Amino acid sequence: MRTVDLLIVGAGPAGLSAAQYAARSALSVLVVEMASVGGEMLNIDRLENYPGRGGDSGETLAGAMRAQAEEAGAEFVAGRVQSLAENGAGGFTLGFDDYRETAASAGQIQAGAVIIAAGAGRKRLGVPGEAELFGCGVSYCATCDGPFFKNKKIFVVGGGDAACDEARLLSRISPNVHLVHRRGVFRAQKAVAARVLDNPAVRVRFDTALTGIKGDQKVEAVLLEDLKSGKASEERADAVFIFVGIVPRSELAASAALKPCPVLDAAGFIVTDQCMATAATGIFAAGDVRSSPFRQVVTAAGDGAIAAHSAAKYLEDRGR
Repeated sequence: MRTVDLLIVGAGPAGLSAAQYAARSALSVLVVEMASVGGEMLNIDRLENYPGRGGDSGETLAGAMRAQAEEAGAEFVAGRVQSLAENGAGGFTLGFDDYRETAASAGQIQAGAVIIAAGAGRKRLGVPGEAELFGCGVSYCATCDGPFFKNKKIFVVGGGDAACDEARLLSRISPNVHLVHRRGVFRAQKAVAARVLDNPAVRVRFDTALTGIKGDQKVEAVLLEDLKSGKASEERADAVFIFVGIVPRSELAASAALKPCPVLDAAGFIVTDQCMATAATGIFAAGDVRSSPFRQVVTAAGDGAIAAHSAAKYLEDRGR
């Protein structure tokens, strides 16, 4: 069984930042990511508000962050952490599966401290046809699937930063993008919203709900409701991109065999103090999985740096 000072669950901006800072503090660091290094950041076509990196893609930044962390000594493995428990020796035992690399032994790993930076996934809209037509015109990633719908009629659902950013990206692929939002104003940052409102390829439809998606083998139409008049309508559509919020990947914290266990807020995000420490001693959380009033790449990276610093201090105080 392999033993490391710090195990980081997740390799989005929070996990990547934590890996670099922890490795630079002379800790042995192992980062486990079950998908692709970079997390949701990989879906960002153009980073416009990350200090000093304006214009880079999320993929470019993720690659640079990983290279920095590896240069400092952090290791990365592909896999999924299935269990987390105290080991009786002041540390933790973590169970793994789905290995695609051999940098660590499959099964279990011992760690002196853990940072949960598993991020969050896209929330489902929950309307008829969404699940049935997923991958056949229903998508949660414009960067991934947008190119399949060049010059097609595309509906985007949502009103936050992600919906506005993705609508703008899709407008480069098609001049026929419809952005549907339940409210009368966007929740997105003003600068982000303004770029959509000024985009002639995007038709913004406030006070409108998408209530269903129709099609046999692919998306063919959407059902809409005008929330002011109550009028229902059906329109032809080729694709639906949904950006209505996120769901934290906090299952590990919720199922951990720890006493006490990390506390989750009402929405399932992990509650921490300002040092990123959870209610479970030696367990820290950072990034989108953490309860926070604002979620951006830059705030996730900051969380990761703080979590790494706190974990290093925790291990030092315990005589590591």
